[in-house]
Amino acid sequence: MSNYPLSYKLSWLPRFLKPSLDGDVKDFGPSAAYLLTPRPAKTVRLAFIGDISAVASREAPICDPALKAPLGSADLVIGNCESPIVTRVRAKFGTWMGSHHAMEEAFLVQAMAAIGIQHERLVLSLANNHMLDQGVEGFEETVGALQGLGIRTIGTADGGFVQKVNAGSLTIGFAAFTLWRNATQAQFSGRVSTESAPLHWPVHHTEGAHLLCAVPHWGWEFRHFPQAETVALARALIERGFGLIVGHHAHVLQPVDLVGQVPVAYGVGDFLGTALAWQPWPGRIGGIFIVDVSAEPASFGKVAGYRMHPFVRLRDGKRERLMPVTALAGALRARVEGRLARVLGTQP
Repeated sequence: MSNYPLSYKLSWLPRFLKPSLDGDVKDFGPSAAYLLTPRPAKTVRLAFIGDISAVASREAPICDPALKAPLGSADLVIGNCESPIVTRVRAKFGTWMGSHHAMEEAFLVQAMAAIGIQHERLVLSLANNHMLDQGVEGFEETVGALQGLGIRTIGTADGGFVQKVNAGSLTIGFAAFTLWRNATQAQFSGRVSTESAPLHWPVHHTEGAHLLCAVPHWGWEFRHFPQAETVALARALIERGFGLIVGHHAHVLQPVDLVGQVPVAYGVGDFLGTALAWQPWPGRIGGIFIVDVSAEPASFGKVAGYRMHPFVRLRDGKRERLMPVTALAGALRARVEGRLARVLGTQP
């Protein structure tokens, strides 16, 4: 049913328990940079968050004001809807075990309200391996629920290779796709975008966008550094004209690279826990990736600057508490800062 190789499946539990710092490539760019001189007076701000799920929580999270600030400053907030939004669980045993995801509409609404993200500014990708966990009916229910909430979606097959979203004076062309699926190709086909060969995309699909942004669900889970094939795909997207790439699926924070003037955030981790409630601490580190795009005539649509804002999700009863690293104390803060230094190259 799924398309995971056997070696991937066998390594899932060991890497979940102890996320890996091994990887094929480790020479990456800065986690924050300003790319245009002089700085544009007018910019559009994009905020990228990672996977959103209710698997590890039963109540809306508590979000520190220091994290609400960068999200509140964004014209668009882009995340990955890792769980189908359903009123009735269909895959009951798998959902109970945690292998199948499901999320109630009320949880998403309450979570976004607690974090301060307005529906009209939110864009959610449906291109991920869990989107058919509750069957075709669950996928259709998810699309309908988000439409009813006024939340824009990307990564659906019927939207084309590139789906355009207006952000202030700019039009952003999002190409969201998943390399992985937990169901058959027949179930994903025509519903979720699995197209990852940008060199074969018709040129007209990319026209009309001031900035092309890829949002891939790629790589292997619980590994802080991307594999060589992931890096190669990022280069292929850049050659096709993409000016920004922000990925997810690893469930841990991954490096930021700078290829010429193109930022590549390989993985921003989970935003709301998508694994078990008592996940080991490296999997509790996530990131909010802020990107400023020029709205000045001379540099219209070019990335002006970016910054990764790391944070940590802590257990708080039946919910999670999202906190900046600077709010931690003692041994946990030391461990988190040490991991960030190895992954991002600098401490927060």
